[in-house]
Amino acid sequence: MVNLPPPPILKHRPPRACYIHVPFCSHRCGYCDFTLIARRPDLVDDYLTALEIEISSLGSPQEVDTLFLGGGTPTFLTADQLRRLFDILLKWFRLAPGYEWSIEANPTGLTDDKLEVLEASGVNRVSLGVQTFDSELLKLLERDHDETIAVDAIHRLLARFSNVSIDLIFGIPGQSLPHWLGTIDKATQLGVQHISTYGLTFEAGTTFWSRLSKGQLQQIPDSLEREMYEAVMDRLPTSGYSQYEISNFARPGFESRHNQVYWKADSFFGFGPGAAAFVNGIRRTNHRSVTTWIKRTLTGQNAAGESEQLDREGSAREAVMVGFRQSQGISLSRFKDRYGIDLPTLAGPEFDKLVADGLLEVSDGHVRLTREGRCVANRVIVEFMG
Repeated sequence: MVNLPPPPILKHRPPRACYIHVPFCSHRCGYCDFTLIARRPDLVDDYLTALEIEISSLGSPQEVDTLFLGGGTPTFLTADQLRRLFDILLKWFRLAPGYEWSIEANPTGLTDDKLEVLEASGVNRVSLGVQTFDSELLKLLERDHDETIAVDAIHRLLARFSNVSIDLIFGIPGQSLPHWLGTIDKATQLGVQHISTYGLTFEAGTTFWSRLSKGQLQQIPDSLEREMYEAVMDRLPTSGYSQYEISNFARPGFESRHNQVYWKADSFFGFGPGAAAFVNGIRRTNHRSVTTWIKRTLTGQNAAGESEQLDREGSAREAVMVGFRQSQGISLSRFKDRYGIDLPTLAGPEFDKLVADGLLEVSDGHVRLTREGRCVANRVIVEFMG
């Protein structure tokens, strides 16, 4: 524990952002460990009823700057079910002028009637789970689309929305550096406004984890995965996509405003199974079982899984953990004003060593990860977690 000076009153601003978890998918991909339930369209109506019950706990409508629907696959719902979902959300959330309303989608099943519902309801940002344009790698990832379906979906989205993001994965078994570079170039040529790139992870409990342990899958060498990440940091900026976060690149003005709420450690609402919320300094995560969450909510029981009241030191350490993800880093003066402590103190003597080793830099009143630091971000952040 750190010896903190007498604290200012740690005030948490009321949330101006909301996350809604829509847990339905046609299939659980082998690498996925998100809260979802596959092939259960029969549960959607009960989910929507439970969701409205949970959101009504707000007591009165709230104004938000950002609204984000993630999953799962929100566009797994039918057009009529999407209308019902949006009616619920627009009843309880007033969208502030200049709002950002994002929804995640998969290329398969993204029909024109669903796009019409999204557009008519006010959705203005769509994040598409492409992952790769290579058909063989898509099969390995257990995705249900191919390159043609993905490209067609992107074209149809760009015809309706001015803010389209795609997710890409690197580090896939069998993927080469030239292939990854081709994927990046293909994405930029399609003209999307935002690109997220993630290294493939093998999470315990997934089928990929099981296959890895049985020798049925082999991870690519760490050195190659690093080359792929560094290639992204070099390649995308030359095409007009600035890196504003460890995994995210955007054309100017198209950075994800909702995700920046998380990285700035600001408050946010969260509803749905497995959804996290951070309100009044309390972090709450709902029960991850979709059926349990539905049952408990419909019967008036508590559907929260875990909750934690963060003290000032815990809040400060968490702010470092998420804040270092941003390319701009963390403002030293704002951090001290908010938490009453000099940020370097949280790492103790290790702070100077991280700077000397070229993993952190201090400039313009900010402390941030260097390029080398981004490649070993977890190693740097752990020094601040106590």
